[in-house]
Amino acid sequence: MNRREFLTLSGTTATGLLSKTGLVAAGTSTERWRIGPFLRPSSGQPVIKPDTGAVFIDPILKKAVHWEYTHTFNPAAIAWNGKLYVLFRAEDTSGNGIGQYCSRVGLAESGDGRTFNVLPHPVLFPKPGRWEKYEWPGGCEDPRIVQSEDGTFVLTFTMWNHQVARLGVATSRNLVHWTHHGPVFRKAYKGRFANLWCKSGAIVTKKIHDRIVAAKIHDRYWMYWHTDRQILLAHSEDLLNWSPVLDANGRPRLVLPKNKPGHFDSRLTEPGPPALLTENGVVLFYNGMSDGRIRKGPRIPADQYSAGQALFSGDNPAELLHRPAQAFFWPQEPWEKTGQYKAGTTFIEGLAWFRKKWFLFYGGADTVVGMAVAR
Repeated sequence: MNRREFLTLSGTTATGLLSKTGLVAAGTSTERWRIGPFLRPSSGQPVIKPDTGAVFIDPILKKAVHWEYTHTFNPAAIAWNGKLYVLFRAEDTSGNGIGQYCSRVGLAESGDGRTFNVLPHPVLFPKPGRWEKYEWPGGCEDPRIVQSEDGTFVLTFTMWNHQVARLGVATSRNLVHWTHHGPVFRKAYKGRFANLWCKSGAIVTKKIHDRIVAAKIHDRYWMYWHTDRQILLAHSEDLLNWSPVLDANGRPRLVLPKNKPGHFDSRLTEPGPPALLTENGVVLFYNGMSDGRIRKGPRIPADQYSAGQALFSGDNPAELLHRPAQAFFWPQEPWEKTGQYKAGTTFIEGLAWFRKKWFLFYGGADTVVGMAVAR
C-alpha cells in the first residue's frame, strides 16, 4: 500500500471500520499477540508515594510549594543508559477534589527495577510565559514518553488551566530539562482544534534492540489520543505538531469507542502507554471504565478503571483487528481500590523494556504509583 492509498483508506468512517473488523471475544487463539501476563512484585509496592516534605520554589507563585504532598500517580516510564526512569504526576496542597490541585511532573530513577529515588524538585511544571494560560493553575498532568531515533525524549501531557484540557508536548535530551512546545493540535487545519478538550497522547513506537523509539508508518508518526471518553487517532511529521485523522464528515475519527454494556470498558476508553508496533500489528494498551454489569471475567465494579489491550493493523493504525472482551489488568490490592479516586484505578501510562522484561507502571486510585512486570 502506498502513501496515497493509505491516506484514502484512513478516511473511512469508524462505524464502517468496526462493522468490517468486528469484535473478538476474550479467550480465543487470536489473543496470542497480547503482551504479558503482568505480575505485581510481592513486596515494595507502591513504588512511589507522596512526600510531604518535598518543596521547591514555584516560578509563578514565587514561593515554596509542597509539590508532591497529596498524590503521586499516572506515570510515564522509559529505560535509558542502564537505568529505569519514571515521570509521574504529583499534586500539591492547593486544591480540594480530583482535578482541582496544581499538578507537576516529577522524575524517579532506579538501577535495579525495584527501588526508586525521586528527584527533590519537579522537572515539568507551569512557568511564566507563552504557555502559562494553558497550564495555570491546573498544571501539567498525565505524561507519556517516547524517544525519537536521534535520542530526543518526547513527552506528551495534559495542559490544564481548570477550564479546558489540552494535549501538550515537550522535549528533552536528559529527562531533567524540558522545552515546552505547546498544544499539539494548535496548528492543525488552521487552528480548528486549538481549543478542543483533549488529552492522553500515546505515540506509536517500535522496539529496536533495547530501545523503544517512535515508529513511522507510511512516512508519518501516529498517536492515539482521547476526547469525549473515547480514543481517536492523529499523525505528525515531526512528533511536535499533530493533526487529527478525520472521518468522512470532517470530524476527528473514532478508532476505539466505548464498548457495549457489560464490559470493563463500556463507559470510557482512554490510551495508556505509548502503543507498540509488533510483527502482529500495533498493540494499544488502554484504560477502560466499567458500568459494573460485567458478563464474564473479573467482576469489576461500576466506575472502576482497569486496563485492556487492542490490536490495530501495522499497515493502517486506524484499522481495529482484535479487541478482547476482558481486561488484562485491574484493581486488586487495597491501595488500588482506596484513595483519591474512590472507585479504584489501575490507570496504566508507562511501559518500559528493562533488563529483558516489560515494566508496566500505573496510578493506583489516583494516589500512588504501582508497577507490574512481564517476562
